[in-house]
Amino acid sequence: MPESLAPGPCGHCLTQPPPQKHTRNLFVYRDAVRTALLAWKLQGQSTGLHWLLQSSSPTLQQIFSPHDLLIPVPMPLYRMRRSGLHHSADLCQRIAQVTSSQVCHTLLRRTGNHTRQSALKGKQRLSNLRKAFTLADDYPIQLANYDVQGKIWVVDDILTTGATLRHACKVMKKTQHPIFAFALAKTPSNT
Repeated sequence: MPESLAPGPCGHCLTQPPPQKHTRNLFVYRDAVRTALLAWKLQGQSTGLHWLLQSSSPTLQQIFSPHDLLIPVPMPLYRMRRSGLHHSADLCQRIAQVTSSQVCHTLLRRTGNHTRQSALKGKQRLSNLRKAFTLADDYPIQLANYDVQGKIWVVDDILTTGATLRHACKVMKKTQHPIFAFALAKTPSNT
């Protein structure tokens, strides 16, 4: 492979580095993966999600350790009430079952009412969640309750523009821990 095509950060990431040290994902959001995630997110059918996580169990165990702390990207309360499911929190719990990682649901919080990201175009997504997240007032105490000898991961289900993870990770950096990001799938435009 020619050196100019070697993998590495894109130009945007070089000039405006993301707050997270690294972002990982497992799947491209298309075909069977898209079908499985939509069934889980829109209809509450988790069979496809279970299949995705089981098939990637060895990779998940390489990415996450029992010393890691998983932080789900919080969703607005009104959406949780409507759907009855917090997708990122559910994903964190399922990953923890496979990897024995720790999960904290209360450290990162959602603030205000923001337009749903899926209803916006790329540039609008980048600014929509600028002030959508905050740390819990007692975050030092909460962190002290966990044995964080590994990494702190901010976890989301689907990476589209990266705006949600970027804004959530930026807030999490206030903990003075290195922050990593994980999305189960990313859209084809991010491959």
